Amino acid sequence: MKLSHFNFDLPDELLAEYPAENRDEARLMVLNRKTKTIEHKLFKDIIDYFEPNDIMVLNNTKVFPARLYGNKEKTGARIEVFLLRELNSETRLWDVLVDPARKIRIGNKLYFGDDESLVAEVIDNTTSRGRTLRFLYDGSYQEFRNKLTELGETPLPKYIKREVEPEDAERYQTIFAKEEGAVAAPTAGLHFSKHLLKRLEIKGLNFAEVTLHVGLGTFSAVEVEDLSKHKMDSEEAYIKSEAVEVINKAISEKRKICAVGTTVMRTLESAVSSNRTLNEFGGWTNKFIFPPYDFSIANCMVTNFHTPRSTLMMMVSAFAGHDFMKQAYEEAVKEKYKFYTYGDAMLII
Repeated sequence: MKLSHFNFDLPDELLAEYPAENRDEARLMVLNRKTKTIEHKLFKDIIDYFEPNDIMVLNNTKVFPARLYGNKEKTGARIEVFLLRELNSETRLWDVLVDPARKIRIGNKLYFGDDESLVAEVIDNTTSRGRTLRFLYDGSYQEFRNKLTELGETPLPKYIKREVEPEDAERYQTIFAKEEGAVAAPTAGLHFSKHLLKRLEIKGLNFAEVTLHVGLGTFSAVEVEDLSKHKMDSEEAYIKSEAVEVINKAISEKRKICAVGTTVMRTLESAVSSNRTLNEFGGWTNKFIFPPYDFSIANCMVTNFHTPRSTLMMMVSAFAGHDFMKQAYEEAVKEKYKFYTYGDAMLII
């Protein structure tokens, strides 16, 4: 498969700037891989496709307010700083992206907040936009993290052109978010409401949680026609023994195991044992899934509608079958489904 297989034209009006009023009332397209049929439902109808003791695997990562705005010393130029990952908590070193990058060189200082109580010094260039910053703050580590949260903004994707609203802090978080560390939401999980989770629980479904702290690598553009040459950025992931137990039991009982989102699917496929069961995992994964690919753990998937040429779309193609996915995307455009972060959902069974 080549990069050009993942091109399609997406009208601007299908980009979702806001989520559905009720999380579980987004539209749901259901793809049945056996019968090659497509159904149109609401997300809350997902309950009809599962039986007692089936499993839903959720990503419990929590998004932190990763976008900060500072001013450059002397010139006062406004600089956007996007926090990617903490490198060292003691020395307060962070990997970040800066914009505009051409103005930010090693040795520059940036000042944040009206009182300029938070300062950062640029100590390394990592990529054209990437920098390593050392934060200087007069307070404990916890106070420093509180300051980042206070000054930070919900990191909505750039394609959402509107201003960030206070409601986005809650909208851009799944209701099962616990482990802070993501700079982008695992968007398939945004469709679940407390009410829907309760209904699934009452029906007898089991849940397992994994953690993958979504970084920007998931969304990095693929720039090589030969997909085998694309290198994914690493993201931090964890699978604990409780999840392993629940999922391996479901594998042995031949239950439906549904990965809620591409991040869950990547995490599961990063921890497969030689006999195709799940192992515990803790560390970094740079797994890139594209067709053809033989999935080992999940046999069902919830996902959103993704950007052309994205690694996310490539994974969906590997899972659904490329021609079937293309057919589904064409239908989504025709039926005016909403795309991307706050968009509608797809269930592949």
